This record gives sequence, C-alpha cells and structure tokens, in this order.
Amino acid sequence: MYMPNYYVSDDGYPDLADVLKDKGYKKVVLIGGKRALAAAAPKIKDALRDTDIEITGEFIYGTECTEKNIRRLTEEPAVLDADVLFGIGGGKALDTTKVTSLEIDKPAFSFPTICSNCAAMTAIAVVYREDGGVLRYAFPKSPSDIFIDLSIIAEAPDIYFWAGIGDGISKQPEVLFASKGDDLDHMARLGVGIAKTCEEPLLTYGEAGLEDVKNNRVSRAVEEVALTILVSTGYVSNLTNQDDYYYNSSLAHVFFDSSCVIKREGDYLHGEVVAFGVMVLHAYAGDDEELDKIARFNRSLGLPTTLDAIGLEEKDLDTMMQFVPETIEYQRSSQVISIRRLKEAILKADAYGKTLTN
Repeated sequence: MYMPNYYVSDDGYPDLADVLKDKGYKKVVLIGGKRALAAAAPKIKDALRDTDIEITGEFIYGTECTEKNIRRLTEEPAVLDADVLFGIGGGKALDTTKVTSLEIDKPAFSFPTICSNCAAMTAIAVVYREDGGVLRYAFPKSPSDIFIDLSIIAEAPDIYFWAGIGDGISKQPEVLFASKGDDLDHMARLGVGIAKTCEEPLLTYGEAGLEDVKNNRVSRAVEEVALTILVSTGYVSNLTNQDDYYYNSSLAHVFFDSSCVIKREGDYLHGEVVAFGVMVLHAYAGDDEELDKIARFNRSLGLPTTLDAIGLEEKDLDTMMQFVPETIEYQRSSQVISIRRLKEAILKADAYGKTLTN
C-alpha cells in the first residue's frame, strides 16, 4: 500500500524544495486549471527560487479530464522532459495529471487549490467523455506528495468548499454500507477505521468553515474540513480500493454517475449531487435516523435535499436506472444492488427532502 505524504501550511509551500531535493528531482512541470495556476504557480516559483530546480513548462489541462486532454499532455516535450508532474487545481485537473503520469510512467505531486473532493490523494481518477458523461475509471498511482496551502483554499470560490463537504459526507456511510457483512482483511479494516472519522468533522466544522471561506479566512474550521476532505477521505479511498474488494464508494456515487446521463439546464458540481445521493443511500438502507440527520445537515448548508434542486425529475429515473449496471460501484459491489429498490430510495429521499420545513 502506497500512502502519500502531505504537507500543510497557512501560506505557501515551505517544504517543497526540500522534498524535491530528497527525491532527487531536478525538473518539474506545472499542469492545472487557469485559475488554479494563477493562484499556486507564483507560490511554487517562490518556493523554488534560489534552487537548481527547473520548471520545464506550465500547461492548462483543459476543463475536463478527457482522453483528448490526457493525450495532448502526454505528447508535450516539456511534460516528457520533467522528472515529476505537478497537478494543480481541483479534481479534474488533478485526475488529468494523475492519468497523464500513469501513461508516461512519471511520478506526480498534487497541489489542491480547492477541496471539492479527495482527488489530490487518491489512486483513482474519473475520465469523462467529451459530452460530459462518465467514460471510465482509471487507476493511476496516487501522487506521492500533497501540498496544501490553506490560504489558497480559503480564498477560492466558496462553492467548491461547499461541494467538497457534500462529497466528503459520503465517505463514511458509503464505506460502511459497501463493506457491511464482509470478512475484512487488515487493509480494509484500516480503511473502514479511518472512514469512521470522516463524518464528525464535517458535521461539526462544516458550517463555520464555509462561512470562513466566504470571508477568505484561514481558520481551525477551514483546516479541519479541508484535511478531512483532502487527506482522510483520500487515505480511505486508497485503502478500500483493492483488487479483491471495492468499498471506496457506493450508492451515493451510483446516483451521481447515473445522473450524468440526463441532459438538463444548469451545471451541478460532483459533491452537490453526491450530497443528495447520501440521502438516497440511507433511504435504501432503511436508516430513517441517518436520512433525517443528513437531510437536515444538507439543508443547513444549502446542499440539495430534493431531485428538483439538482435539475432532475421523477421521469428521469428510468433512464438513470438503465445506466446503473455500468457503474463500478454496481459491478464491484459484494452485495447485490437492487435497481428497483434504488429507484424507490431516490423517490423516498426526494419525498423526505420536500417535508423539511425547519
């Protein structure tokens, strides 16, 4: 098991030069989103000033993690010349960098500039079709080192922090649901153990952290939420995604993946949709207490509690259910997932969300 190192600061990347020196890396290439590069690249350059480390190039990855964008980067001389790839940005930028590193057999570091998901830490990536649908999951090595600048996280648009909470809140219930009843080996038990630490910090610090990010403040709440999303859930992902079992995600992500086949007005972030998917998971499991808890938590942060809030209608569900068997969560589940019950759970979650008035 490969467990990445992580470094946290309130501002900048003070450990970066020493880490590169220790690993013997002399050439780096920067790959990220336009906004992310603007925020992080100057700080990376400051960290490498007065060293003999060369930046071979700086590339905007695109806007989606697609085969086309990955292929373009694998053909760039500056990427091929680098000793290590720096992935900079959110989940799609980091996933693009990770898959590129896999294709050209280069190591990667990650520099998350938002905490919308756990992509900075994980050995898994979602590759999308050009039309926005999910094409496949890829399984690159996780980045070896993760550098977290809390000031960049706090100054990023708060919508990504908000969506990150929605995605992060799925980790504990999905892992516990997916692994229930199985005879777990040491690695899976360790992953399940860490998963059990992922919900409480988000419930405790989520609202305060979101308020601080709205005001561009680094705080204890921002740090707790960011490290839960970027580090804790990332470690869980790596430990629970093995050849013999897959507990990393379950019904909340089945719901997200199947929702991608529906064309609708508006853009909905991954974590935004997953947050409602957590309600679906609890409805499927028949755990009304947890359904109520997550529904009220979602509502307190303005996360979705109904299908309408994510641009979906009951008439979309049959189309979505046709896609369910194509999801990795369905295919690798150690339990039989009933598509009929899943549809019923979606309707139950939606109906419950509509009842919330306080």
